[in-house]
Amino acid sequence: MRYIFILFLCMSVKSQAQLKDFMISVNGDTLNRIDHSDKKQGPWVIHVDELRGEPGFEEEGYFFDDKREGTWRKYNLLGDLIALENYKWGEKDGKQQYFTKMGDLIREESWRATNPENPYDTLQVPDPEVPNKWETKIIKVEVASVAHGAWKYYDPNTGFITKEENYFFGQLDKPSSGTITAGAEKKAAEKPKAVLDWEKKNTGKKKVRVRDGSTGY
Repeated sequence: MRYIFILFLCMSVKSQAQLKDFMISVNGDTLNRIDHSDKKQGPWVIHVDELRGEPGFEEEGYFFDDKREGTWRKYNLLGDLIALENYKWGEKDGKQQYFTKMGDLIREESWRATNPENPYDTLQVPDPEVPNKWETKIIKVEVASVAHGAWKYYDPNTGFITKEENYFFGQLDKPSSGTITAGAEKKAAEKPKAVLDWEKKNTGKKKVRVRDGSTGY
């Protein structure tokens, strides 16, 4: 056991020697690593204080060659999870989720990142003249990340979708008028009577947290 500990310690010292700067967490983890090329690498924790009325926050995730990669978690300064964001090549990619401080989902976004070394993308698009026929198109993406896919907005009290939008490489495919969509209206009409009675009773009151049996985020 002593030999294993010494070996681990030597490996840790060697790894840290390859870094220009870093910090040690309370758990002994090496965080906020900067290599000798001044690039951020590995696990990072970022703290931002409240400033000019803007709330502060903390973020944790990974950097690869100075670019965000994978899932990043964002918390308010009380420690409540308020966002889950996914990155690729340093840009938003895939599903992004945003929450109230009570943990209720309020918005989902879909993004698509572009490889900076190959700013072209291959797409399947419908033929405007022939039904059910699709064509392969190669396009050049002018920006690093664009809204692409479904965006959903939720009522945090009930979990129902209040609005949906669909983007195609930054262009709003089905513009919303700002009102509840037909699909959302249908869902609202399908709410159980108990939910409608609860909403009517608690309208205008301070938020009441509803236990719905869910356990995750």
